[in-house]
Amino acid sequence: MIMDTIIEVKGLKKYFKTPSGICHAVDGVDLSIERGKTVGIVGESGCGKSTLGRTMIHLTESTEGSIVFNGEDITRVGKAKLKELREKMQIIFQDPFSSLNPRMTAYETIEEPLRISKRFGKKEIAERTVALMRLVGIDKRIENSYPHELDGGRRQRIVIARALALKPELVICDEPVSALDVSIQAQILNLLQDLQENMKLTYVFITHDMSVVRYLSQYICVMYLGQVVEHCPTERLFENPLHPYTKALLSAIPVPDIHMPRKRVVLKGEVTSPINPKPGCRFFARCPHAAEACRRNQGLVEAEKDHFVMCSRLKEIG
Repeated sequence: MIMDTIIEVKGLKKYFKTPSGICHAVDGVDLSIERGKTVGIVGESGCGKSTLGRTMIHLTESTEGSIVFNGEDITRVGKAKLKELREKMQIIFQDPFSSLNPRMTAYETIEEPLRISKRFGKKEIAERTVALMRLVGIDKRIENSYPHELDGGRRQRIVIARALALKPELVICDEPVSALDVSIQAQILNLLQDLQENMKLTYVFITHDMSVVRYLSQYICVMYLGQVVEHCPTERLFENPLHPYTKALLSAIPVPDIHMPRKRVVLKGEVTSPINPKPGCRFFARCPHAAEACRRNQGLVEAEKDHFVMCSRLKEIG
């Protein structure tokens, strides 16, 4: 039986000890992802979106909460189970240059996970490696090239091929195009979309670029200082954003027409520290609608069908 939900996290937390106190990088996130879909995680740098993605696939271990993958609780797993999960859950990192071994050629990089799995013979490894290179658009002439000899787009294609080598079901895309030129970004985004369709992949797409996430995602979660403050289907978020922070993010999207009237939402005030945060809304210091009620602990509420918002003043601010 194939389940519709591929991964679900409940109350997921990831805290880090610092000299100043406890950093609440991810603080009580609930998230359910449907198989074959793309869920976008958006927010400013430092909001915890990358930490959330890494924690979901055990690159960092959670502090609290649960992770259920394909109906199985994988919150705490041993080395043998973790190795098995690595084949089903992969990640594409932001900077392709730093995520590649400078001493390994393109061919060796893509071949490595196949070899480590110990499930394939030499001939099959060679065939699969060549097939993966063709799948992501890498020419045979660069298979013996090292990362420093290639441009960013080709490096990222190698990273993608490596991530897909063992046919994963879930792929975390951690800002995979932000380090690339705009023209190359479009190529990589189209490649990811084609691969998802052909291989039936599920993506968690982490980005700060609202235009990119609109293009790729069917569902969006907006994060602020470790918490999801709004989540809903993509088009609904763009048509009717409800949280003040989401409205500010959307107002910053550039438009090609300089004469188009726009209403920018400019946020003022300091970003609250994620270290030992006080109870209440973490957007309080920057929110133009902040009131005394916002100082109490907040929770997500369903403002409309399948549209959840963490704001106690929704009725007042409209």
